[in-house]
Formats: sequence, structure tokens, C-alpha cells
Amino acid sequence: MAESASGNGDSRRSKRRRRSRRANPDGTMTLIEHIYEFRRRLGFALLAVVLGGIIGFFWFGTHIGPIPSLGDLVKDPYCAIPPNRRLDSAEGCRLLQTVPFEAFMTQLKVGIAAGAVLLSPVWLYQIWAFIAPGLYSKERKYALTFVGFASVLFAGGAVLAYILFPHALQLLMGFGQDAFVTALTADKYISFLLSLLIIFGISFELPLLVVMLNRVGVVKYAQLKKWRRGIVFALFVFAAFATPGSDPFSMLGLAGALTVLFEIAVQLARIHDRRKDRERHDEGWDQLADDEAAPFDYTPSTVDDEPSTPTASGGRSSTDDVT
Repeated sequence: MAESASGNGDSRRSKRRRRSRRANPDGTMTLIEHIYEFRRRLGFALLAVVLGGIIGFFWFGTHIGPIPSLGDLVKDPYCAIPPNRRLDSAEGCRLLQTVPFEAFMTQLKVGIAAGAVLLSPVWLYQIWAFIAPGLYSKERKYALTFVGFASVLFAGGAVLAYILFPHALQLLMGFGQDAFVTALTADKYISFLLSLLIIFGISFELPLLVVMLNRVGVVKYAQLKKWRRGIVFALFVFAAFATPGSDPFSMLGLAGALTVLFEIAVQLARIHDRRKDRERHDEGWDQLADDEAAPFDYTPSTVDDEPSTPTASGGRSSTDDVT
């Protein structure tokens, strides 16, 4: 019985080693092992989000040295409204709670959002670790660059939204002069703020998408130059409909930032296409006839540069398996 139990333990450990990317870098797996690997990576990613949510939940009411609490960061735009136009308590500026459980759910929502941003490298790595073995080395380089710049651009968009939010909120709450007083519930206020941050963050990924499409040859600089005016107009229309408050500060801020980022993407595409044209000229591609073969290097590449491919049994095999 002891030997049988030991044998079963060794079998389970060997299966885990086969599913491990370190022990199996070429991604050779059966379909069921791919499912196990996806479940494992998804579990680690969700665990990172949960851990980040716990950190954000306790950060909501705690000052960390010179860093203000998350609750103060969220509440500051509302407290920037003139005192005569908002509903204050005897203790000062506070958000309104209309149901007993609203404060807890608001703190949990903000904590999870902040924690997901703080620990984004962890769950982004889990996604990357799952798809990396199926990519060429050049594609892996592009993917890592894409993930890095996407994180920076998303954070930049969220920061811009947070900077513009107090001005937009004061403008929206200023209508009606002294006939109205602003008493925002915590749930609606937080939902409005988070939606603005997410919209700005996702919108800032557009220039990166343009650059990546240009890198893979889908969009050329000549096309972007021809479509520039129409795309800029479309960006302003998108900003007008995407901003939840429909205020001019958010709309013009988003449209202006997207226009600047799009122009940077166009110039990067121009530099890339000019370099490619120079390489084609140096290699003599522009002197070839239409029926003449291009001077490609047909030398087989190494196994490490080949992605794993599906097999008839539902698994994946590397170039060694094919040859």
C-alpha cells in the first residue's frame, strides 16, 4: 500500500512537471494539459487580483507615510466643489450613504480596482506565460513591448482623467446656481469616477494599436497620412460620446490627448516605413522583376525560434517532433 501510494504521488508530480513551462519550454502538451495550464494561470491571476483587493481595501482608510489614503484620493474631487454647492456634515466633507451596506461595497469596489492596478504586472505575467510558448522569438519581443507600453499608457490615461475630473465635476454641479445642492451618493459617485478612469485608460491604447498594426504591415504611413483628418475628426466624435459626463473638460481633454498620441503614432509609422524602404533598396528588392523571386534566406531556423504547433492528437509538438 505504501509503495502504491508512493507511486501515485510520483505520478502526480511527474504530471505537474510535464505541465510546467520550465520543464517543458517548447509547450509540447496534450489538450487536457493545456486546459490544466490555463486553469493554473487563471487561478494565479485571480489570486493576484484578490490579494490586490485586500491591500486596496485596507488602504482605503489608512495613510501610508506621505501617501494619502485611497479614500481621500477618491473623495478629494468631490470636496473640491464649493462648500455652498455640496451637502456637508458637521464633521466636514463626506460622501452620502443611503443604505447600510453601501459604504462597505464602495470600499470593496475601489479596493479591488486599485489592487488590480497595483498588482497588474503579476496577472499580466500569467497571461504572458500562457501564450509565450506558442510565439516566435520576434513575436515574443513585440508582445513584451506591447504589454509594457500598454500598462504605461493605461496608467497615463487614468491619471489624466483624475486630473480633469474635479474641473468636470465642478462644471456639471454648477448648473442651477444656488437653486440646487449636490448630495452625491457614494455608489453613484464612485461608479462615475471609475468609469471615467477606465474609459480614458482604454482609449489611450489606440496609438499603440496603430503602431503595432504598422509594425506587422497591416497599415502603412501613406494610408495614415491620407486618413489623418478623418481619424482626428472621429477621435473628437468618440470623445464626445465616450465621456460619461459629456462635459467639455473631459471631452476636449480626451480628444486632445488622443490626437497628440495619434500624431506620435503616425510619426513612428513614418520612421518605421522609411527604414523598411531603405532596407529594401539596399537589398535590391526594388530592382526585381514581378516574376523574379525575392532574395530571402531559406536556411532553416533553429528550434528555439519555432513556435509549438498542434498535433493530430490534440497536443502540441515542436520542430524536433516534425523533423
